Amino acid sequence: MQKLTFELNSEFVEVNQLLKLSGLVDSGGAGKNLVASGAVSVDGKKELRKTAKIRAGQTVSVGDVRISVIAGNAGGA
Repeated sequence: MQKLTFELNSEFVEVNQLLKLSGLVDSGGAGKNLVASGAVSVDGKKELRKTAKIRAGQTVSVGDVRISVIAGNAGGA
């Protein structure tokens, strides 16, 4: 299994954008298609909402890739 870490610098990121920013798909539209296909799960549950809000502490899985979302350094806090 491949493990990635995504540093979140805002309150949330939409799941389709997370897939794009993590390099798993080439565009947000491709991310939406991947979510719609049923291949994406969030915290172990299948996610079918293409723009579901992903927050720090959540884990997104696609096939054998797991993305851990961690809090970034937004606003220099």
